[in-house]
Amino acid sequence: MLGRKVGIIGSGFVGATAAYTLTLIGSCHEVILYDIVPDVARGKAIDIAQSANYSPTGTIVRSASTPSEMSDCDIIVITAGVPRRSEMTRADLLMINAKIIKSVVADVVKYSPNALILCVSNPLDVMTYVIHKLAGIPKNRIIGMAGALDVSRMAYAINQRVGFGPGQTRAIVIGDHGLNMIPYPEISAVGGIPLNQLVSKEDMEAIIKRTKEGGAEIVKYLGTSAYYAPARAISVMVQAMLDDSRIVLPSSVMLEGEYGYEDVCVGVPVVLGSNGVEQIIELDLDEEMKAKFKVSVDSIKENIKILEDNNFFA
Repeated sequence: MLGRKVGIIGSGFVGATAAYTLTLIGSCHEVILYDIVPDVARGKAIDIAQSANYSPTGTIVRSASTPSEMSDCDIIVITAGVPRRSEMTRADLLMINAKIIKSVVADVVKYSPNALILCVSNPLDVMTYVIHKLAGIPKNRIIGMAGALDVSRMAYAINQRVGFGPGQTRAIVIGDHGLNMIPYPEISAVGGIPLNQLVSKEDMEAIIKRTKEGGAEIVKYLGTSAYYAPARAISVMVQAMLDDSRIVLPSSVMLEGEYGYEDVCVGVPVVLGSNGVEQIIELDLDEEMKAKFKVSVDSIKENIKILEDNNFFA
């Protein structure tokens, strides 16, 4: 277990729940929480550490008061950022969160130069792109967590429709982590049985709709965004990289010609292992899916252009 050190930047609901989940399943030797408000990280780290007595490996959980106390991590999970408030424009939110990511990335590169970086901050695909542009490390070491969450939401929607197969459902979602995400029921399955042999076309459309609205549905009831499912998605990805499991999960990654696009981060199926992104899997998309994928990519590029127009990368 030595050397399995994971740093989580941002100790809000998602970051802290991810730390707790990793502790619960015993994936790591050490989990370190950091937050711009040190007492928040400290209090949550103590609480989680007090649960570690019952974890399989007695994971060490602690907080960091400064970025330098998160040195030599194997994986850094970035959840830092602010949610959009009513008075903010889209450009306001992009610039605020991009500046936060800029500060975070400088610390990560300085204190954990060999770490794999898992981006969870929103808008996810754009912030993953920002990390690529600022970190100056090989692209395989930077991954955006979106598809793992969207897939679990789609699996839930499928299970609600068919009434069976939890744990056996294999769903696929590609594209951006937003309104233009692309649930892909045609290549999804339950227990190995293609979904189109289990549900009607109308059911498929309902599954797509509920998947795309999965986050909003939770906000409607809670008044805040989800954190249990995102935390579990984070832990699955972290564990895959620590264990070199080479599992296939949609993730936001930098494309360099794949799917016909370059210089953009978007969700596509990848193989996750000890090197981060071991392989990008190119699906054979039909014309309808290609058109949807283009809309998704274009929406991400529009947000990247806002940063460029505001001289963020200058």
